Amino acid sequence: MSDFWRPVGAGVASVVAGVGAAELVSAFLVQNGSPVLTVGSLLIDLAPPWLKEAVIGLFGTGDKAFLIVSLAVVVLVGAGLAGWLERVRPPFGRILIGIGGAVGVLAALTRAGNGIVDAIPSALAALVAVLLLGWLIGMLRDTEPTRAAPRGRVSRRRFVGSTAATAAGGALALLIGQMVAGGFRAATAARAAVKLPAPQTTAPPIPPGASFDVPGLSPIVTPNADFYRIDTALQIPGIEPNDWKLHIFGMVENEVELTFAQLLDLPLEESTTTLTCVSNEVGGDLIGNATWLGYPIRHLLARAKPSADADMVFSTSQDGWTASTPIETLTDERNAILAVGMNGQPLPLEHGYPVRMVVPGLYGYVSATKWVVSLEVTRFDKHTAYWTSRGWSDHGPVKLSSRIDVPAAGRQVKAGTVAVAGVAWSQHVGVKAVQVRVDDGPWQDATLADAISADTWRQWKFAWDATPGSHTLRVRATDANGKVQTSAERDVVPDGATGLHTVQVTVV
Repeated sequence: MSDFWRPVGAGVASVVAGVGAAELVSAFLVQNGSPVLTVGSLLIDLAPPWLKEAVIGLFGTGDKAFLIVSLAVVVLVGAGLAGWLERVRPPFGRILIGIGGAVGVLAALTRAGNGIVDAIPSALAALVAVLLLGWLIGMLRDTEPTRAAPRGRVSRRRFVGSTAATAAGGALALLIGQMVAGGFRAATAARAAVKLPAPQTTAPPIPPGASFDVPGLSPIVTPNADFYRIDTALQIPGIEPNDWKLHIFGMVENEVELTFAQLLDLPLEESTTTLTCVSNEVGGDLIGNATWLGYPIRHLLARAKPSADADMVFSTSQDGWTASTPIETLTDERNAILAVGMNGQPLPLEHGYPVRMVVPGLYGYVSATKWVVSLEVTRFDKHTAYWTSRGWSDHGPVKLSSRIDVPAAGRQVKAGTVAVAGVAWSQHVGVKAVQVRVDDGPWQDATLADAISADTWRQWKFAWDATPGSHTLRVRATDANGKVQTSAERDVVPDGATGLHTVQVTVV
């Protein structure tokens, strides 16, 4: 067994050292060059939509952590295989590492805005790992007895010590690289120094009756730390506000450029808006409500003067992600904004700092571009955005839906009056009624909390006279136009899930 594990250990140690060296160089010199994150981003781009949806469905906002852990496992297994191959069939172990390095280089070069310099860390990782693997496997061979050296020219203790030191050095470099990641740290410091101006137009105050005091019910405003995050960025872009610019171009009479300082000098407006991810399953938690501070996009587009036959605005993130937004949703009277603040604070880095788009009534994949750097006025028949090129619909209006927060599925409750409560939403249309059904009984009206606006969700509650046994609870909403939420069950692809949220509870 030891004859197998020694070369495997050498392979793992070599690759850990190579990746550690690359992360260290990436932290100090190349902001977007981390081999692990660039390869992970490439995998996200290449993964079929059904696989992405399966991962999001299983892990929700932990999808990125799952991907990174999975990628790390694959790298370590591959490293062990490279060590074993180098021992039994040299130089195939070093060739395998070289192939891995080439994948890293390719991934770095395909990221938006990257150049040759961004591929240096991946190339360095492969070079360091190849050299160290050759050295360690050579040392391993020298531990074997020969006529000239019956005990081997190198002791096994020395080989084990060298392997351990190589792995430890790589792990230390990896740790230091993560601690001093340049762009992220600089952006964090810059964000801490940002003083948001007072809005010229403040959001309407949240009515006292907009929230029910029911334990377990989602708060009417979602704290920043609890707001869902779904995007394709494994490495959060570290953008210093002094370097940020927005470019509006395309089918316009006047191109517009805007700096962060110029954006803050504009008359900013506050608005409370609920955002929803198209990957949200029926009853899911990929939805949140926040008070945003920003400037209406319609005013900037008015400066640019779009062509009459333009029907789409193609927004691009600093990391290359794109979205296609119907131009009418950015030019009507809804609070579609370039947001700089969230719940009274500068945007958190993971939610788009320094600037993101917030558009009521549309799923995020066609509107909520984080780290936005350009808006191209164009047409749907000319451009296809990131998710629409992967089989999703190109407009993405939010569907009428509702959710039961309490009691949670599978819970036991005591017989008697039980509070059933949750939220319902139909952004930019509004919700006017919610009904609850117990087992196969009639639909019964729930009590609605006061509405903040048509662009936010509404809390609801229902007093259930619960009797012992197992029961099924269902909820449905009716929007402000009288449309009743459909019971037809559909998957999230291609334009959002439908169906009625159902929970099973046991009454004792």
